[in-house]
Amino acid sequence: MKKINLLSIGLLLMFGILLAGCSSNKEEGNLGKKDNPSNVEKTVDKEAKYYFTANESGSITKVNATDNTVAATIEGEGTVHNIQVSPDGKIVGATLVPMMEGSHDGGHDMEMNGNALFFDTTTNELLKTVEVGNHPAHIVFTEDGKYALVTNNEDNTVSIIDMKTYSVIKTISTGKGPHGFRISHDSKYAYIANMAEDAVSVVNIETMKEEKKIKVGATPVTTGITADGKTLVVTLNAENALAIVNLETNEVNKVEVGKGPAQVYIDSSNKLAYVANQGTEESPSNSMSIVDITTKTVTATIETGKGSHGVVTSSDNKYAYVTNMFENTVSVIDLSAKKVVKTLDVGKVPNGISIMK
Repeated sequence: MKKINLLSIGLLLMFGILLAGCSSNKEEGNLGKKDNPSNVEKTVDKEAKYYFTANESGSITKVNATDNTVAATIEGEGTVHNIQVSPDGKIVGATLVPMMEGSHDGGHDMEMNGNALFFDTTTNELLKTVEVGNHPAHIVFTEDGKYALVTNNEDNTVSIIDMKTYSVIKTISTGKGPHGFRISHDSKYAYIANMAEDAVSVVNIETMKEEKKIKVGATPVTTGITADGKTLVVTLNAENALAIVNLETNEVNKVEVGKGPAQVYIDSSNKLAYVANQGTEESPSNSMSIVDITTKTVTATIETGKGSHGVVTSSDNKYAYVTNMFENTVSVIDLSAKKVVKTLDVGKVPNGISIMK
């Protein structure tokens, strides 16, 4: 396993349910410079597939999906919150916020804008740093690869980044406390969970405007959208529930899941939603709920590690991968056997997770 220095910046984690680890990993040298040879993994496998975790302690863990071994760690000062691999698998984006100048205790600057970082998934090379808004939360690519969107939690906005120029071309107002979101398969709409209110903002990416809000329930954290664009799912942290929304009628049904649900992921069959139940640091949950979107029922509950937060599935739906924030691990779950088959150590306080198709 190789270690590569990351740009020396960090993210302030918003709201009490998403607890940050504020420790720093200080490294010598020019952090995040493309021309620094120490930042690029020399031996690469262009055919390998990976998944990546965003670790609140200040690193990105790159894991080989074939054998679930850590292939590389990108480290630096500060905190990494969310991460996503581009649809073509060539780029991984992460959201971060600058540390307070002169801070030695992991403090964050409440006024400075944050950044989106883009890395080459093969070489781990830093491709570009893009300034976005205040306290960026999640980053998501459009399926056509044209844009990357970043929610700015403190500004109540979402930034649209043109991936050809790596520049913000539009900043759009949302609801209060925009956080996790997904984008429709046709790349037309972003469905953004507003944690500080009970609604999801529907942003039209073509017109670059918020089109409407959908009321879903208390403290929505993250969304998912089926490939046909007809069904939206939303984790409701304060209600211990998953909201299932019929987008043609706006009818909302709620399914009880575990305590303090954080992220949700719809698999490639578009029939099942996987919910990571985090709980709190004082009373952590340790489960993943599998919800049948059609019948609106929980079909299985699988024990994971403490503080389950991020979740993804493999393209063939054979495995699910869950970050456990309070154990610094990832649970690899065999979905046929409905059990954890491997637990691997990653960086401290792992949060977001994303996998190459």
